[in-house]
Amino acid sequence: MTTVTHPDTNLAIHRAGPRFGAEVTGVDLTRPVDETTADALRRAFRDHKVLVFRDQRLTPEQHVAAVRLFAEAFDHPTAVRHPDSPLVYPYNVRQTGKASTWHIGGLWRTPVFAIESLTYQEVPDLGGHTLWADLQAAYDDLSEPFKTLLADVRAVYDGNPQNYAQGSKKTAVGETTVEHPVVREHPLTGRKGLFLSSSALRLTGVTPQEGRALLDHLLRHASSPDYTIRFGWRPGDFVLWDNQATWHYAVDDYGDGARAYRKVIGVEPLRTAP
Repeated sequence: MTTVTHPDTNLAIHRAGPRFGAEVTGVDLTRPVDETTADALRRAFRDHKVLVFRDQRLTPEQHVAAVRLFAEAFDHPTAVRHPDSPLVYPYNVRQTGKASTWHIGGLWRTPVFAIESLTYQEVPDLGGHTLWADLQAAYDDLSEPFKTLLADVRAVYDGNPQNYAQGSKKTAVGETTVEHPVVREHPLTGRKGLFLSSSALRLTGVTPQEGRALLDHLLRHASSPDYTIRFGWRPGDFVLWDNQATWHYAVDDYGDGARAYRKVIGVEPLRTAP
């Protein structure tokens, strides 16, 4: 694991993979973070897209404060709220069910969430890892003619936020849908990447037959092991990821084992110094 230390801070960034992802040490997020350290964290997040902080054991309010180092916390219209903070959303898979598909958060809105984050309270003894894939690297490896084709293609998704909440009774897709381009330029870095989720209903800009073949290819390509990293968990871990540059998959290999966590969502991300 390659490690980079930041001058003027106690931070150490331990790269988790050759393309993206890192573990961060040298910061206690249960305490106030000075601006020099906060700016270094934002630069690390911009560069690595997925950051893991081990053994933080954040309270709900500390979790919100940690996310606010990177973006404004989002008030979700349909998620169940934690009694100690309306911006924290608790999940226990034994009650809410599992989300074991490759997906991006917040596809019902434009723009989607900038950041998603979790703090873990209970995890299974074995398994229960999470995968992320780098959608920008997946785009980079496409041929130039294929990139040209995708420039005018969009994906259609269910626009009802209730249907994205874990544990909710899903309704049929109605008239409310939302479209997102399958190639997205990141609002902060300007880097292009694929932007799609396994919940896509169809593609526009191509024929239905072309759309089905194209969507199947893109989903398989973007989830290739060539672009993925994997993290396992223990209670107290905190992770946040760039929801506009990656997608993720919670591996369902732990049966009826425990998995409980809290989520905080970020929108309108803060810009970092060059």
